[in-house]
Amino acid sequence: MFNDIGALELVTIVVLAVLVFGPEKLPKVIQDVSRFIRKIRDFSESAKEDIRSELGPEFKDFEFEDLNPKTFVRKQLMDGDDLGLKEIRSSFDLRKEMAEVTDAVNGHESGSVSDAPVAPVTSANGSAGTPDLLKKPDRPARDDRPPFDADAT
Repeated sequence: MFNDIGALELVTIVVLAVLVFGPEKLPKVIQDVSRFIRKIRDFSESAKEDIRSELGPEFKDFEFEDLNPKTFVRKQLMDGDDLGLKEIRSSFDLRKEMAEVTDAVNGHESGSVSDAPVAPVTSANGSAGTPDLLKKPDRPARDDRPPFDADAT
């Protein structure tokens, strides 16, 4: 119930209780508070049992803690399910995906990308050397994809 109260908070509450109620009345106040908490717990357990009995036998395994969204999701994803988070993480390999993208951008063959024929490098006077930018390269076949220019993107 009080899982998040530390030692310093507990000491502070005790000191405040002694100051407010005094050492003579403090045992009686503690008894009254504990009796009140016990009555609230009994009332809530009684209400839970009434709800379970009214829902019928098909909801005999119903837990009120499952109404908390975090608990519900954790139970549905982790309990009885063969596909958990570890399998999802292992199936998604970011390094492999990035390597495939890098190969595609750099023009390396990755199985489905084919290299298109490149125009021969000739100069304006017909000698080999600098490329002729005005001359169109040979047309690739219809099934071939055009070359990918990484600098253009």
